[in-house]
Amino acid sequence: MQPHPVLSNESRIRLTAFFVLVLTLVYLLKGWGLIPVFLLLDFTLRAFGFSVYSPLSWLSGQLVRLLHLPVKPVYMPPKRFAARIGFVFFVAIVILHYTGISTVIPAGVIVLFAALESLANFCAGCYVYNAYARLRSR
Repeated sequence: MQPHPVLSNESRIRLTAFFVLVLTLVYLLKGWGLIPVFLLLDFTLRAFGFSVYSPLSWLSGQLVRLLHLPVKPVYMPPKRFAARIGFVFFVAIVILHYTGISTVIPAGVIVLFAALESLANFCAGCYVYNAYARLRSR
């Protein structure tokens, strides 16, 4: 297993969240079941230390270089925690989709939080992680 980097690039993370946002919206509009499967696999890679193999992270990295977006170091453990929350949501979405149960609510939650991350630079999972870390340190 690859060692977890302590820092990553905020521009890359926000672009990845934007791709998650767009793909999830396409899924909600079209109902194509392979989209949540793809996103589940991508979240699995990013959440468990294999982000170098994540297609969305790779594509985001290429765009950051191509568009000369700023390199802004960001602390990774809260972002990894947020990716694990996304992983849980996509496990649920895939199961619900393939059992014929509506996925509008969990996919809508993903859309909301991916939009907040990509468009407003607000990582809700990071706030949960930091609050938990503060409680643990007491």
